[in-house]
Amino acid sequence: MSDKYAFLFSIKMLQHEISELSDYIKESDYCFRLLTDKLDDLSKFVVDEKNDTEWRLWGEDPDIRKYSEILRETSAKAISTLEKYQSACTANQEMDASEYLLSLSESVKKELDSYGITACSNVVFIGSGALPLSALTIAKETGAQITCLDIDVEAVEMGKNIAVITGLESAVSFTQHPVSQVPVLRDATHVIIASLVQEKAEILEELKSLIPVGAKVIIRYGNGLKSIFNYPFDFTLSAEWNQEKVEQKNLFYDTLVLKRGMTGVNGKGLDYI
Repeated sequence: MSDKYAFLFSIKMLQHEISELSDYIKESDYCFRLLTDKLDDLSKFVVDEKNDTEWRLWGEDPDIRKYSEILRETSAKAISTLEKYQSACTANQEMDASEYLLSLSESVKKELDSYGITACSNVVFIGSGALPLSALTIAKETGAQITCLDIDVEAVEMGKNIAVITGLESAVSFTQHPVSQVPVLRDATHVIIASLVQEKAEILEELKSLIPVGAKVIIRYGNGLKSIFNYPFDFTLSAEWNQEKVEQKNLFYDTLVLKRGMTGVNGKGLDYI
């Protein structure tokens, strides 16, 4: 029989271990590997079918929700810490890519065809982080121009360094400006919103008046059990958006692809080809 407290204990233990290791990484390089392994454990936890069953039973319980949200905030901070550490190691030629980062890179390669990104594309990546692996992978694989946006000043500077080290500085640029102050959005063909960007709905609302008709918005998110490791997304969409597809895969995040359409006289979205 399923037990709420066994499931709750698993969540609380993951949160505790990730929190402790995030602090220890400042004191010990070895804890970098331990934190990496623990985040890998979390990415597996949220795609485990048994855990998904537990979530369906207990996901609305106040204790489960409370500590799941705490775990998400802890893991988000840990990922930022990990990426900054990894970025610094890369700058010092000490790169040691984790399973988490490698799986993200591989997933990007697999998704490129469905995104329709080519050498002629103009991509804006919102929430790129200190180690913008997705943006760098897209630039390398397609030749597209990428603009990375992140509100963390340190992450932006680290991202610039990584772009130089990888020889992609001419293809990947960086900004810390808010979405409303990024002129390149007017010519964007694709906008990618990272899974750890919290204000997805608000950003989508802003994008309606900023990106051209026909532009695609790729939203990484995690609902249900996956909300432990990603910020969720409410699927209530206005008429300006045409849902192209939802990709459900055995990954720690899911992907929604939207296309900005034209709004007809009846208020319904029209596809723009």
